[in-house]
Amino acid sequence: MNATEIRLASRPHGVPTLENFEIADVEIPVPGEGQILVRNQVLSVDPYMRGRMSDAKSYAEPYEVGKVMHGGAVGEVLESTVDGFEPGDIVLHGLGWRSHAVVDAKHAVKIDPDAAPVTAYLGVLGMTGLTAYAGLLDVAEFKEGDTVFVSGAAGAVGSVVGQLAKLKGAKRVIGSAGTDDKVKWLTDELGFDAAFNYKDAPVIEQLRAAAPEGIDVYFDNVGGEHLEAAIDSINLHGRMAICGMISVYNNTEPAAAPRNLASIIAKRFTMRGMLVGDHFALQPQFVKEVAPLVSSGELKYSETIVDGIRNAPQAFLDLLGGANTGKMLVRV
Repeated sequence: MNATEIRLASRPHGVPTLENFEIADVEIPVPGEGQILVRNQVLSVDPYMRGRMSDAKSYAEPYEVGKVMHGGAVGEVLESTVDGFEPGDIVLHGLGWRSHAVVDAKHAVKIDPDAAPVTAYLGVLGMTGLTAYAGLLDVAEFKEGDTVFVSGAAGAVGSVVGQLAKLKGAKRVIGSAGTDDKVKWLTDELGFDAAFNYKDAPVIEQLRAAAPEGIDVYFDNVGGEHLEAAIDSINLHGRMAICGMISVYNNTEPAAAPRNLASIIAKRFTMRGMLVGDHFALQPQFVKEVAPLVSSGELKYSETIVDGIRNAPQAFLDLLGGANTGKMLVRV
């Protein structure tokens, strides 16, 4: 039996293609001292990975051409050289994009598959959930009574942001998405007060109509036209958490800055960039607060699951194209 790896074959220029990936079959690796061998069950694919495919200086180290990529994964321990990990344990770790991983035990976390589905630890109870929680409450300093606008609201992060805001007493929560089905899901299933398809009309017009009294908080996953619209609608002393800008990730030329940024002077709003790595201290508080909401069904989540590790590159391309609702995962 062999192991399968997904490697970066070449750096993309603009929109990535399948040619940028290489699928390789290799021998199953052997763990050394202090390591465990994990058979991965589920892999996470995330928008931030697009940045790591480039060699531009960024907050995360670029993937190496010719080497296996990596990202969040959950799997079963097959072999262990470490006390505290036994074959059969289910662990969360950072060496995805492969069927079998040799993981330093200090970088693996045991999870309880009976407490929640294992996929939840890569999404709503994992990095994406913590991103939503920290971004809304810490970075954007959400307060009860705020009107909140979330772009990319049907994604893994945005869908949790909107629901948390509602559960914590937002006056109004508005989301944007790219299909009518996603818009319906936001309002009918997740309890958003309003949502719109950003392809239907200029975002600035649709946001003004959805938030006639303006917005107090903007959670940005998209950038570009959405960010300009949020600046247009934001109220005095509003707060923006800038989490992602998926609309410009594949640009080959730098995007123009928001053309209305001068409004920051009169409106005195705050824009703060965020990386979830700065907020890991909130993880215990986040799990304690959010896990019961997930198990009770008060906080809903959706997953788009693609079967087969060889389909991971296509799943990633589909993610960048907005094909997912909620968290995009690959079942190995």
